Amino acid sequence: MLEYVKTILLKVSFDKMLFEKELRKAFRFLVQEEIQQLKKWCYEQFSGMYLIILNRVFRKSASVIA
Repeated sequence: MLEYVKTILLKVSFDKMLFEKELRKAFRFLVQEEIQQLKKWCYEQFSGMYLIILNRVFRKSASVIA
């Protein structure tokens, strides 16, 4: 499922609102270990474009998971 989420994020990365929506949706399907892998990958791939979105989504998800 992680690879599928990565594919979707790459395909929607042209639109910041769609990107954020799909990133948030990914948390419904992934287990904690996959979320950590996704976080690392997202920061490597998208920190130049969507750093604020990544920080917001992963910070919020960390408080929900903890």
